[in-house]
Amino acid sequence: MAGCAKRCKQGLVKCVLSLHKLVTGTLNKDKIDDDFELSIVCHRPEGLDKLEAQTNFSKQELQVLYRGFKNECPSGVVNEDTFKQIYAQFFPHGDASTYAHYLFNAFDSAHSGSIKFEDFIMALSTLLRGSVREKLTWTFNLYDINRDGYINKEEMTDIVRAIYDMMGKYTYPALKTDTPKQHVDAFFQKMDKNRDGVVTLDEFILSCQEDENIMRSLQLFKNVI
Repeated sequence: MAGCAKRCKQGLVKCVLSLHKLVTGTLNKDKIDDDFELSIVCHRPEGLDKLEAQTNFSKQELQVLYRGFKNECPSGVVNEDTFKQIYAQFFPHGDASTYAHYLFNAFDSAHSGSIKFEDFIMALSTLLRGSVREKLTWTFNLYDINRDGYINKEEMTDIVRAIYDMMGKYTYPALKTDTPKQHVDAFFQKMDKNRDGVVTLDEFILSCQEDENIMRSLQLFKNVI
């Protein structure tokens, strides 16, 4: 079990790096790393043809990512603890565990307690190559912690605090006691159109599309992932 967790951890890191290279055009798509070897997989993803139709990745891109994923994680799934360990590598000066928890739940669309290759690819497809509305909907669902279809102030405060914790001592400007509240208040002042204390998906999308600064700030979540 420990060996599989280690291989899963290494595999997801390779998948993230491979995806970054694909997006930036620095991956040689005709060459698959020598260590992408065949292995037994307990969970097999849907056919790549189906995934190609459901995502914004080509079949060749999916093959590269899947072969790395299955080679390093024979079980074919990643649990939350492993996901947190992976995510912590990118934020060594802060505590990324809470934000990673929220992000894991957003990736785990089936609420199964684990992330399969399909979950991983579907989310990344949306975040990196989806339409503006698709990206904003995904981000809204990340903020909607209790999945009731609304973002309330408590949820937004939890997200903001998690981001500050994740950035650690490199947070700029330096975190003050009332900083999260200021961010949340500004968020609701702009987003909560009818002043009912919650933000709906339509309010969220409309507000973001109206404000270029908000649209640019949303790209931070793409970079974080």
